[in-house]
Amino acid sequence: MEADAFPPLLKEIPDPPKELFYRGKLPDWEANKFLCIVGARKYTNYGKEASEKLIAGLSGYPIIIVSGLALGVDSIAHRAALAAGLETIAVLGSGLFDRVIYPASHLGLARKIIEKGGALISEFPPDFRATAWSFPQRNRIMAGLSNATLVVEAEKKSGTLITSRFATEYNRDVLTIPGSIFSPNSEGPSMLLRLGATPVTRSADILDALGLQPTTNEEQQTARNYDDCSPEELKILALLKEPIPRDEIIRLTDLPISETNAILSLLEIKGLIKESMGEIRLA
Repeated sequence: MEADAFPPLLKEIPDPPKELFYRGKLPDWEANKFLCIVGARKYTNYGKEASEKLIAGLSGYPIIIVSGLALGVDSIAHRAALAAGLETIAVLGSGLFDRVIYPASHLGLARKIIEKGGALISEFPPDFRATAWSFPQRNRIMAGLSNATLVVEAEKKSGTLITSRFATEYNRDVLTIPGSIFSPNSEGPSMLLRLGATPVTRSADILDALGLQPTTNEEQQTARNYDDCSPEELKILALLKEPIPRDEIIRLTDLPISETNAILSLLEIKGLIKESMGEIRLA
């Protein structure tokens, strides 16, 4: 992709790449909003659940999730976007050939992103192997092509904050999820909040930051998401009028244990259920 075909927002940054390579389908740059999501590689359950819940609430809106295919929050963001029916773009710190995609464990995820209508993007030649410096360098592209950057979890000296710094320098909105005062992963978000980042506690906060008008309230949004559920998923959701232990759900569904557990995992990824204190409940 030559510079004249770059996303409009990326053209605005002072240090755009000379060219971009891509695999998959490039989105309509004008018709969508782009949300960059970054965070800790060693995330907490809170960070995972918050990411999935917030992204699920964006389903149906013209939003494309941008992240870096890295271990941790990046991969959670890509997978949650796919589960919510949103397109997602992975900006890599390596080339795009299968043999050099980093991390190699996410090759399957990379292929899934392409299969579902998203794209992989890199400024590095297709056979380039990732290096320590290539990841901070690619972060400017993630921030540059996005309308806003959401930081989920990050320690105070985390590389994740490099992306938020680029977003600030490019005059883009920086959003973050408030975290526990007892968690090291909250040090980065706490610092960003002191510097003026927008706190995010619900999907509507993201829509507001992106200049989108919510079309439904959160309860209606969740109900609409049920339209994508299989009969087996709906059967489990119908059981959850009150919190139920996992073993009890397995007994009531009368399905193989492995199948029930897989369905529960998918419902959790979609942000429709959550598990706490040994019981599963509606999210």
